Amino acid sequence: MNVRLSTPRRLAAIAIGLTMALPSLTACGDDSSNAPADANSPVTLTWWHNAAQEPGMSVWQSIADQYHKDHPNVSFKVEPAQNEALKTKISVALQSPNPPSIFQQWGGGALATQVQSGKIMDMTPQTQDWISQLGAAAKGWQVDGKQYGIPYDLHVVGFWYRKDLFDQAGITAPPKTMAELNDAVAKLKAKNITPISVGSKDKWPDAFWWSYFAIRECSTQVVQDTVKNLKMDDPCWVKAGEDLKAFLATNPFQNAFLGTPAQQGAGSSAGLVANGKAAMELQGDWELPTMIPLTEDKQFASKLSWFPFPAVEGGKGDAGTALGGGDGFSCSVKAGPACADFLKYVASTDVQTKLVQTNTATLPANPQAISAIQDPSLKTVQEALNKAPYIQVYFDQALPTSVGQALNDAVADFFAGKGSPQGIVDAFTKAVANK
Repeated sequence: MNVRLSTPRRLAAIAIGLTMALPSLTACGDDSSNAPADANSPVTLTWWHNAAQEPGMSVWQSIADQYHKDHPNVSFKVEPAQNEALKTKISVALQSPNPPSIFQQWGGGALATQVQSGKIMDMTPQTQDWISQLGAAAKGWQVDGKQYGIPYDLHVVGFWYRKDLFDQAGITAPPKTMAELNDAVAKLKAKNITPISVGSKDKWPDAFWWSYFAIRECSTQVVQDTVKNLKMDDPCWVKAGEDLKAFLATNPFQNAFLGTPAQQGAGSSAGLVANGKAAMELQGDWELPTMIPLTEDKQFASKLSWFPFPAVEGGKGDAGTALGGGDGFSCSVKAGPACADFLKYVASTDVQTKLVQTNTATLPANPQAISAIQDPSLKTVQEALNKAPYIQVYFDQALPTSVGQALNDAVADFFAGKGSPQGIVDAFTKAVANK
């Protein structure tokens, strides 16, 4: 691939976006006395992850099985759960005496909030001799310079689109500006093709839209200052809502989009694109493997391609700035040293390569596994990620948990015809005051 920026630049951009949100926190408690004292003692690690469907479910199980084979004293109880349900389970578990040994971790401000529970393991001593292989991206799973999680893949959000439906509508090139995107929507509707699918039932897909308008209207410095200082006082934030309101007025989405889930079933927003029922979806790079069980068309991937969110005329944000993040895992304090060693294994080049080759991960956190990417669309996504001058982590993840959730709720209400551009900003401000 011909890329303008090196892999270290890619990782650094994501790391900056994540670490901007991490305030200084002191854990409320310490369960270290419950951790196994002997690294060789038999232990069973309970592992919660969000690969609740194939191929990921079997792949992660095989990784646990191989580690157990190599380390017979370490056994696993693997419990996959659907993404939205898992986030709720993790939140509840961290308030209980017995959180899982290993659980899905997205870093950022949400991780900083979780650290306050005193139940998340500081893995700094166990990782200091190898964490550098992941580059600066690993910093997104740090709080106060301490490693509380390990990423296994990185993400960027953009438009997945059906090349065949674009051809039917006479769209000859992916839109590069909002004017071109609006024109594409009109051409698709003229051919009775649903232009864009969205899984508004789950709220977070709605947030992608507002977030992208925000990082196009606001300069990177304003965005960084807002995440750091929790003050949304620049008029660009309201302008982002006005842009979104204008776009919603074009009716670009499927019928009953407010009740459509993002990833569950053929009728989800991902399923609509996978089955050729909609032409586009604003989603992360993970959407390609997500679609596999949602369609009987085994050739669907060859009909897809990807393009970044268009430029917004007059906006102060860099048109190349992307919205993204990553997936990783944290260990509970009670899990002991075996957990940290297992996450070292997950971050290894061999395992990261396996994750990419099996469509379990798309953009690996370990740069040595990038060569495993073979799908042409994912190579396009990787190139866009490499070129991005800055990666803004999803606001619901970058901000403190309660603030990010309030922002998502306000945007979802806006999609449902409630509230106003100023109301989204007001919801943020109120959540900051109440956190």
